[in-house]
Amino acid sequence: MEKEKDLNKLSFAEFQTAVEEMAKKKESTGKVAVKDSPFVIGENYLIRTVTMIYTGRLTKVFEKELVIADAAWIPETERWADSVAKGTFKEVEPYPDGEEVILNREAVLDTTKVRWKLPRSQK
Repeated sequence: MEKEKDLNKLSFAEFQTAVEEMAKKKESTGKVAVKDSPFVIGENYLIRTVTMIYTGRLTKVFEKELVIADAAWIPETERWADSVAKGTFKEVEPYPDGEEVILNREAVLDTTKVRWKLPRSQK
């Protein structure tokens, strides 16, 4: 496992190289792990909040917010296990394609990465 570099102790040239390496890693996979977090930028998630359920591709993670794109609000699911496993829902209200939706992390109950295609049609 590669030892993490302390970016504060690098010369400017070393810092620039480190940033370029990180950018290449992101470009090659489209997914970047967020340091000290279980979230992975670029992955699709099912997010259950205290009042609603959302699906989307994670684009940013902040201390108090998650940002998702290609998002949908799910007012009603099928049986929960089926919805999580298969992405089946009774109702779907998608946000416009590519628009980012900001969710308050303090309202999030649980999240799970999903392998199914994000719902993009109203149902």
